[in-house]
This record gives sequence, C-alpha cells and structure tokens, in this order.
Amino acid sequence: MGQIAYFDCISGISGDMTLGALVDLGADVAVIESAVRSMGLPDLTIRSETVKKRGFRAISVHIEHPPEHAHRHLHHITEMIDRATEVTPAAKETAHRIFQKVAEAEAKVHGSTLEKVHFHEVGAIDSIADIVGTAVAMDSLGIETISSSPIPTGTGEITIAHGRVSIPAPATAELLRGIPIAGSDIQAELTTPTGAAILKACATSFGPLPSMTMKAVGYGAGSMDLEAQANVLRVILGESEDAPVSRASQIESDRVVILESNIDDSTPEQLADCATRLMSAGALDVSQTPCTMKKGRSGVILTAMTTSNRATLLETIIFEHSTAIGIRRYHADRHKLRRKATVVDTEYGPVRGKVIELPSGKLRFTIEDDDATNIATSNQTTATEIRRAATTAYGKAKQSQ
Repeated sequence: MGQIAYFDCISGISGDMTLGALVDLGADVAVIESAVRSMGLPDLTIRSETVKKRGFRAISVHIEHPPEHAHRHLHHITEMIDRATEVTPAAKETAHRIFQKVAEAEAKVHGSTLEKVHFHEVGAIDSIADIVGTAVAMDSLGIETISSSPIPTGTGEITIAHGRVSIPAPATAELLRGIPIAGSDIQAELTTPTGAAILKACATSFGPLPSMTMKAVGYGAGSMDLEAQANVLRVILGESEDAPVSRASQIESDRVVILESNIDDSTPEQLADCATRLMSAGALDVSQTPCTMKKGRSGVILTAMTTSNRATLLETIIFEHSTAIGIRRYHADRHKLRRKATVVDTEYGPVRGKVIELPSGKLRFTIEDDDATNIATSNQTTATEIRRAATTAYGKAKQSQ
C-alpha cells in the first residue's frame, strides 16, 4: 500500500493553509520549527491554534520573526536549505523542487533567468518557512503520493510588489499552466504563488477523490474570512492499493478531455483537413484508427485529445469539417514524462529539440521533426543526417557541463 494525500482545494490553497492542514493531520509543530530554524533562522517561531471558519474547526499556523527587507535569489534560498541540519534529504529535495518551480515561473513572467530572478512575496521568511515546513511535514507523515482537486483562483485584483494585477497573479497563473482550474466568482485571491508551487511540484494527478482507505482528515485555515464558504484547505490522508508515484518522479499527471467519433462517410482528404484544423485550434493530439462499423462498412475513429477549456471549440470543428453527427466526450488522467525545450548548435546551424526525463532519471534527447526536414532541405542532405548531427552536438554539450 502507498500513503496518499488528497488536497481538497474548495477555497484554494496557500502555504499557511497547507502547513495548517498537515499539522492537523499530525505533523509536529516543534519539529517543523526546529527544522526551519536550522536554515539559519534562529529567531523564527511557529505556533498553531485552532480557529473557526464559517463554523468549521481548522488549524491556523503563524510564522513569527524579526522584520527584514531582504530580496533573495534562488541560490540564496538553495544555500539556506542545503545548510539546514535538521531537514532530512527527502524534505530538502521537495523544498528545492518547489522553489525551482517558483523560480521558473518568475523568470518566465519577468523575462529573466533563473540566476537573475529574485523573489518578492515567496522570498519572504514566512513563505520560506511555509514551503520548507510543508516539505518537512509531508516527509514526517510518510506521504508518498499527492493528488488534488481542480484549483479555484478567485477573481478580482490584488496589489503585489510590481503593482496592481488581476487574479490569478502572473506567477500564480504561470505555475497553474497544465493544472485543471475550478471556476469561482469569489472576489479574493484564493490561490497564492506558494500554494500553486506546492501542487505544481508535488501533485501527480488532479481530479476527484481517488480510491483509498481514509485514515485521517486535516483542515488548514486561510487568513481571510469568506462570506460564501469556509476558507479552509482539507487534506485527506489515506492508503491506496496502487503503487505509489513518488513526488520526485519524472512522471507528471494532468487531466484531459477525449473527443471521439466513428465516421464512415468522410473522404480521407476531409479527415486530413479536419485533423489539421484540430491541431491548429489547440488539440494536444489527433489520431485516426481504422474500424469496422455497422453493415460491415470500413470507417475510422477520429480521436482528439485536448484541455477542458478547448473541448467545445474542437467539437465544433469536428462537426463542421467532417461528416460526424455524434461525438463521445470523456475525461481521462494522463501521465507524461517531464521535458524541456533546448537548442543545440550543429555544423548545419541551430536545431531545436526536447530533453525528456525518463523514470530512471536518465535523459533522452530528440529533435523537432520540422527542423530536421527544413534544415535538411536547406543543406541538401537528409533528415537522418540532421538528427545525427544534433544528437552528437547534444552529447558533446552534456559532457562539457
């Protein structure tokens, strides 16, 4: 059995809500405080109290420390985590991954690099304590897998270090890319960058409550009081019969929409045109599978995979650009390997590619097929030669690192 935690984010998620819920599940505040202090923060204290939110009991966690005015970069926080003598290696790895996600989001939003970007709200001591404390708490509770409900962000505007922005804040929106969002008309910031980063780095699936044997339920209180509902994060701790997917795994998960239609009276040209239009409209993948339909007719199953916000648009394209008169629509959990875009320099010029992380931790390099074809044509050679040159260049670059 694997120990699983399900984050029920009906009122969003923040760092203090997460830490409060984990404390309610049994994580020791004194142990968390000692671990965070060992990062070089001896004057920091962490206390918890039981509060009521719209009549429901929850744990509120308070981080207290002397005033500071530091602007930290990623390497500053990395050094603080590395020197912490009372944070386990597993908790350090989790904390590093969360801050890495924050740094990537901030760099993207501000057009900077991981080395140059500096944290504002997430670099403050209370946010550092929330993230490292969460990593310590998850490790102490033996949580192997994290799953989460779709995330509500709230609506309206807030003021951050860079001025007034719409909700979700820019970094929060970047962190939530690829994560299912739950609509909410509550005029408040329900999900903070810290909360979004925790789920981005740690959650392996998003959707309804998974199959498990429930062991405990913890409630973490947010700082705001909402009129419509209790501002709490509920975390359900349980055991799953499925093999656990490690939080450090290279396998990521999300939830997609599958559209399918059996078609026996469209021409190949029509279906090819429809598939092209679907991809241009944002389909994640489109396929055609031969099938035998009623009366022994040969047909195809046209399948499009997409995100929930584009499903209706893609349905319209299928109806308008094929002879389909019915579409099956269902949600599916998708597991995918982590990947990042890269460019390698070859004797034929720069070539775009992807570096894919395998479950074993090894890396696999592959180049974009369009680049291989176009560069081969420009240089009067073959796509195979371009792939060879790019793979060789990638290997040399990796060895020199």
